Amino acid sequence: MVHFIVHNKQDTTGVVVVEGVEAGQELTGWLIDTDETLGIRVRDAIPIGHKLALTEITEGSDVIKYGEVIGRAVAAIPQGAHLHVHNVKTKRW
Repeated sequence: MVHFIVHNKQDTTGVVVVEGVEAGQELTGWLIDTDETLGIRVRDAIPIGHKLALTEITEGSDVIKYGEVIGRAVAAIPQGAHLHVHNVKTKRW
């Protein structure tokens, strides 16, 4: 079963595609670009459609999705954590 999807090998975030992800759960992901299977233990409950950190992301670092920078980490984000408006902001302004 696939719990999250990653589009590009350079991505630092994946998207949860199932309901009910709870903290501590071991998830299986699919890296579309290379057709690889990934595994990660999540640190937080993550709603469907929300992002999770594939690696540790340091404060001020770029957050990458689809091989593109989608924002900047405004706090340190551990691997497996929920990425959302509380820890990622746009770089547009």
